[in-house]
Amino acid sequence: MQFHHHGYVSGDPRVQPAAGIGRDRPTDLPDEVDVLIVGSGPAGMLLAAQLSQYPDVVTRVVERRDGRLVLGQADGIQPRSVETFQAFGFAERITAEAYNIGYMNFWGPDPDDPQKIMRTTRTEDYGFKISEFPHLIVNQARVLDYFAEAALHGPGRIVPDYGVEFVGLTVHEPGSPEAGSPEAGSPQAGSGDYPVEVRLRSTAGERAGEERTVRAKYVVGCDGARSGVREAIGRSHVGGFSAHAWGVMDVLVNTDFPDWRTKCAINSAAGNILHIPREGGYLCRMYIDLGEVSAESHREVRKTPIETIIAKANDILHPYSIDVREVAWHSVYEVGHRVTDHFDDRAETETGDGADASPRVFLAGDACHTHSAKAGQGMNVSMQDGFNLGWKLGAVVTGRASARLLSTYSAERQPVAQQLIDFDREWSSLMARKPDEISDPQELANYYLGTAEFPSGFMTQYGPSMIVGDATHQHLASGFPIGKRFKSSEVSFVCDGNVVHLGHHARADGRWRIYAFADAPAAGEASALSSWAERMAAPDSPLSRFTPAGVDVDAVFDVKVIYQQRHEDVDLMRVPEVFRPKTGPLDLMDWEKVFAAAPSAWCPTDIFEERGISREGTVVVVRPDQYVAHVLPLEATDELAAFFEGVMLPA
Repeated sequence: MQFHHHGYVSGDPRVQPAAGIGRDRPTDLPDEVDVLIVGSGPAGMLLAAQLSQYPDVVTRVVERRDGRLVLGQADGIQPRSVETFQAFGFAERITAEAYNIGYMNFWGPDPDDPQKIMRTTRTEDYGFKISEFPHLIVNQARVLDYFAEAALHGPGRIVPDYGVEFVGLTVHEPGSPEAGSPEAGSPQAGSGDYPVEVRLRSTAGERAGEERTVRAKYVVGCDGARSGVREAIGRSHVGGFSAHAWGVMDVLVNTDFPDWRTKCAINSAAGNILHIPREGGYLCRMYIDLGEVSAESHREVRKTPIETIIAKANDILHPYSIDVREVAWHSVYEVGHRVTDHFDDRAETETGDGADASPRVFLAGDACHTHSAKAGQGMNVSMQDGFNLGWKLGAVVTGRASARLLSTYSAERQPVAQQLIDFDREWSSLMARKPDEISDPQELANYYLGTAEFPSGFMTQYGPSMIVGDATHQHLASGFPIGKRFKSSEVSFVCDGNVVHLGHHARADGRWRIYAFADAPAAGEASALSSWAERMAAPDSPLSRFTPAGVDVDAVFDVKVIYQQRHEDVDLMRVPEVFRPKTGPLDLMDWEKVFAAAPSAWCPTDIFEERGISREGTVVVVRPDQYVAHVLPLEATDELAAFFEGVMLPA
């Protein structure tokens, strides 16, 4: 990581200097806020961590609990989520404490004695097959802790306001007396416009039971499956529950089951189990099939005692057994597949380019999609909701982007939620089958591995929009599909020869990434790259037009170059200055924006080959949430400028 560029740092470099609202953050909720996040779950806390990078945006998080989550229900962390943790700076630490899913084994009835189970298949897990990041299991509470740390250590110093519950809200017409005084707030886009009136109630402490009103420019409902925010804006879940119940328990046991520390799908004459080892070396989670339930009795099944769930687990595991020494947590649920009809408060028929036409209230996480836990998707998809929305809110409130940008949130995330529901419905149905319904014992294993890209989080592809270009030039970088997340690859720093992952240097700091892949000539020689760099250094370039005065030259756009040569063959001092910006109060040159692609002793791969990049050079534009926004030739500087003009506002 980089630091010292704003002066010598002797403490923890992960703690960024406080700025803006973070310098003197009020203890009590202010009467007016820019963004109010309701709920401190995965979507809400990622949002807080992201918006802490926008210290001029007044952001508060309200949570009805009186403190941090102690025991989380979600635990599966897909590779795309670990990639996201890397952007927030804690992937290595959380990986060290998590359980790494290296294998998944499948068990079925023993043909010689169908009342017993036997291992039928051993498979490698899909994690490292499609990503440099692992597939992990870790308590949701710890994930929230890390995001809370990132929010606290960001310039905005965001801390949840615990013991405050959502009561209701009203969205007023912007500019009306009810929307707040024009004099309030800072001179940002929409200043003085606080059209969302939110009613809150204290749930703990001396003020328990007291109600108050807060006005907000924007509200994000991250308040779970029974979302009050969703109800307040008139949105509804579409879908229902299946007639199948599952018991789930986190347990510490002694057992003779040989695969206790391996993820397993177990199918027997007595039912089914999805078995997932947890972090720490001892704890495991078991999803136990409790069978079909009628519509009339579905509430009764939720009262199933833990003793019954344990007994059922032992029936399924026969001839093996578990001796449960402690139950850390348990619950009973029926599989539900529901998605909200829209993820914001604007009807599909409402159009327009101004702030008045943009959404004011958003839904994220379980507030807009619910499903079974067995596909390990809930927390992961919720975090991507937050990642998608956070930078957009930051850009709009700070005046960097048009309010039209906010309409892309529901347009992008609702189709992803529907894909999740469809995938989970099929996976849950396969998991719940009886042995006599299975003709091929390998079917479940084949499905698990064959669909790996979706649960890993890498199948999401956003369609063309104001922030996703068309595919006219996709052939120039076939390995970076437009609309999909930027898939990293190893390259070498020119400054020191160290091998690094190119994508791992993209932090969740709200900046756009522009990767210029050079054509063949060496640094300092006339080339398409040198012409592109000269154009980007001009006063009317996108870099100049959309970067505010008084901030670092790379505060909005992080521009990097990748040369085709070996690192020792690139003369760093002849590289165009747009790739060697001087930043901070000391005007220090950044040495870490220039990379080399040619294989070396320490880097056997060539990113040009790995990602299908044209040797004629190309430009890959990546959004702040790590999704590829555009692929263009080096000569297409006018098209690049036009793309950003459609998204951003002049500084």
